[in-house]
Amino acid sequence: MARPTSRQSRPGRTLLALLALILAMGGAMALQKAFTPKLALDLAGGTTVTLTPKTLDDKPPSQEALDQAVNILRNRVNGSGLSDAEVAKTGDNIVISVPGAGQKETVEKIGKTAELRFRQVLAYELTQPPAGMTTEAPKPSGSPSASPSQPAASPKASSKASPKASPSASPTGKALSSALTEPTTSPSPKATGRGNAKATPKPSPSATPSAQATQPPQQGQLVGSTEGVDPAVLKQFQQLDCRDPNNRGQGVQDDPNKQYAACADDGSAKFILDVAKVVGTDIDSASAGIPQGRTEWIVQLSFKGKGPAEWSKLTTQAFNSPEPRNQVAIVLDGVVISAPRIINPIPGGQAEITGGFDEASATALADQLKYGALPLKFVIGSAETVSSTLGTDQLRGGLIAGLIGLLLVVVYCLLYYRGLGIVAVLSLVVASIITYEAVCVLGANINFRLSLPHIIGLVVSIGITADSFIVYFERIRDEMKEGRRSLRAAVEVAWVRARRTILIADAVMFIAAVVLYFLAVGGVAGFAFAMGLTTLIDIIVVFLFTKPFIALLARLKFFAKGHKLSGLDAERMSADTVRTTTPQEA
Repeated sequence: MARPTSRQSRPGRTLLALLALILAMGGAMALQKAFTPKLALDLAGGTTVTLTPKTLDDKPPSQEALDQAVNILRNRVNGSGLSDAEVAKTGDNIVISVPGAGQKETVEKIGKTAELRFRQVLAYELTQPPAGMTTEAPKPSGSPSASPSQPAASPKASSKASPKASPSASPTGKALSSALTEPTTSPSPKATGRGNAKATPKPSPSATPSAQATQPPQQGQLVGSTEGVDPAVLKQFQQLDCRDPNNRGQGVQDDPNKQYAACADDGSAKFILDVAKVVGTDIDSASAGIPQGRTEWIVQLSFKGKGPAEWSKLTTQAFNSPEPRNQVAIVLDGVVISAPRIINPIPGGQAEITGGFDEASATALADQLKYGALPLKFVIGSAETVSSTLGTDQLRGGLIAGLIGLLLVVVYCLLYYRGLGIVAVLSLVVASIITYEAVCVLGANINFRLSLPHIIGLVVSIGITADSFIVYFERIRDEMKEGRRSLRAAVEVAWVRARRTILIADAVMFIAAVVLYFLAVGGVAGFAFAMGLTTLIDIIVVFLFTKPFIALLARLKFFAKGHKLSGLDAERMSADTVRTTTPQEA
């Protein structure tokens, strides 16, 4: 006969642990002011945006490209924590539906193409006067943290770059107030003029006086040579007016295999750019943060496939080129967001993007790059608000059905198990409390939103939870009939056997929910999530409430002596024995 362990004989401690869990989740709700669950698109309405693809030749996009775009957008939606958001292909368009009012900006951010190109600068021209621009001798900056895989920049590389860079010969504005460098543990020189562009040390004494006396470029002055520039691109560059915001990032898809004329994102300069040697699809990962020893937000990139080799070639070529071809422009969706000088070749396949980012802008850029570059350019065709009237009616019907089912379970348990049925009812109450708190806390932390499929999953889970109680109750009665044990002994012995059955059943249910969640999308995935959540809650309730609570009740004479209303009375037990006795044994 199995003997109760010390842990099993102290049910009060287990119930206190459950109470602490409930209070902790309640405290989290109070701190985050999340007293009600968030509702999904079908219950609370939301925003639906239609994205229309735009190709270089204005021909319909391929289905393969559309499918790839749908997968990338779906990854972005999941990465943003937008539960129950939907991404679907409708003809040649893609429709994104996000729950909650006022979500147009969120959908627009998710739908950004995020086509990243790294292009060598061939020439540029200021479109705004360089008034107030000053240059100073470079000063050592702090020591940024280095990636373990990246060596520090060598003194030889820095000294070799010195005759090439002239801080005064750079366009102003955000386009050059950024830097893309190899992570390094050694102090790097930094120009302290407008912005924070990484610069090289002063020209060496051997430099010619004319080089030292180079004046800053003036507005409208072309800096660099047009040698090797496509005449069509040069003509486009000459006609480009970046002072007009409408000419910056009009949604025109730039061909990475051709030279390109582009504006800085703030309109301070325009550039002639070479073909893209590294593109967004070469990026393996992207993250935003503030490295140790630095104070600005940056975006850190690592490359994959041919990206590391191409990145090393590009930075080496720029390093060995004269001004301004020693700069690499970072072009995002056709706009130059940064054009830093390369102060040394960068092997190893890692880089940093800086440019006056704050936490929100750095995180947004990292997310767009991390989840891939869309294979197509998209423009927003329409945006509309979705009403929740139909969903509200369905929710009311679902809740009514759930309450009816719960009531039937309660009535059955009380009629069949009598006093033990009270344990089942209280267990369902505890499960409901934990489920409600879990939904509220998940909504506040991962933007989990309750939808109709979730409601269905929660209603179905009532039967799953009731099954666990029935398994345990029947095991107790079997032990009392077969072994003639006392109730307190039967509770402990039956638990050892019932526990295995309950865990196996819940494990099968949880595995099914996980598989369904990862293989399905939309409402089916929501149903699977709710089913998996309630399966975990069922285990918590059975282990932390049902079993210890029955152990406490077994100490009461009402149950231990087999009162008629306890469900464990001698008359009921003997009746069960008669029903299970064969004619031969009689």
